[in-house]
Amino acid sequence: MGIKVKNEVNAVLEASGDTICLPDRDARIAELAYYKAERRGFEPGHELEDWFEAEQEFLL
Repeated sequence: MGIKVKNEVNAVLEASGDTICLPDRDARIAELAYYKAERRGFEPGHELEDWFEAEQEFLL
């Protein structure tokens, strides 16, 4: 599931021609974390887990 989310974000970036700058890092991680929460139905209590997983995926 994590790779699919990352691929979705990368596809949007490639289509727009954007590159990821350091100021955008947190915004991209937040977007990945949002998609993780969305897939889980926004069940509370997993916010940090979503963020840390998204951060790891972003850094790959």
